[in-house]
Amino acid sequence: MTATYRSLWGKGVFTAVITASLLLAGCADSNRVSPGSHDGKWKVTTTTGMVADIVNQVGGNHVEVTQLMGAGVDPHLYKASEGDIKRIDRADIIFYSGQHLEGKMIDIFEKIGKSKPVKAVTAKLTTDDLLADPASPDNPDPHVWFDVSLWMKAVEQVRDDLIAFDAPNKDSYTANAEKYLAELKELDTYAQTQLASVPKEQRVLVTAHDAFQYFGHAYDVEVLGLQGISTASEYGLKDVQSLVDTLVARQIKAVFVESSVPKRSIEAVVQGAAAKSHTVSIGGELFSDAMGTTGTPEGTYIGMVKHNVNTIVNALK
Repeated sequence: MTATYRSLWGKGVFTAVITASLLLAGCADSNRVSPGSHDGKWKVTTTTGMVADIVNQVGGNHVEVTQLMGAGVDPHLYKASEGDIKRIDRADIIFYSGQHLEGKMIDIFEKIGKSKPVKAVTAKLTTDDLLADPASPDNPDPHVWFDVSLWMKAVEQVRDDLIAFDAPNKDSYTANAEKYLAELKELDTYAQTQLASVPKEQRVLVTAHDAFQYFGHAYDVEVLGLQGISTASEYGLKDVQSLVDTLVARQIKAVFVESSVPKRSIEAVVQGAAAKSHTVSIGGELFSDAMGTTGTPEGTYIGMVKHNVNTIVNALK
């Protein structure tokens, strides 16, 4: 991640529309109902599907969640539309992932945060929890949801933020979070057990961009990515060739595409290996920066993680 991520606004009319919307949001805030007097569902706007899933699980019947980024959408490159600004304006509270994942929306969060609660679900994480971006050591890797034990801290953060926002429903938020945390603990154990069944020398995960550091760290998997932490970083022929050489030298037999990243980069690696008489197959599609389609098993955080674990294990065994 670089400082250029914070240069976010477009130019011309679109800038004026967004700025006006944010100013109106601030003026309208005094007319909003307070948590104690709200008799319906709280309107919550979230960024990614992973964040939306936490809010739905913890908020339960007390929240109506609007998710800005759908299946297959890359949060690193996502820019808010005029419609998104309206959805943010209508929200009572906003949740985003944080750690610069939604880099092109930071200014929006800072501006709208002056008039309503805007919360990062990764706010509880400490420097001991976070891994550094190899290309920019001063910045954290934002892909924390790949370590289920860390994502459990995000659940606790949402629970605490909802309780602070809507204290009368504290017991409900606490019970919902406790139930979901128990499910995530089981998920973490499942991932540990399944991945341990793959011989260590075969436990190598090759993907388009370096999104799986936390996954590798948590589940003892070596991770190799063609691009850096952010898909905004460029890769070149030298990067492809270097990865191809590694695959050939170590006889790695499978690589993986990602649902939110174009497949051409990994396909170039497969072709490069073939040119050196080494056959590499695409082991399957993983969900990295976005979950699956709403209504499918992969459209939930638990379903997404299980899909990734099963796909990796089946390809590498």
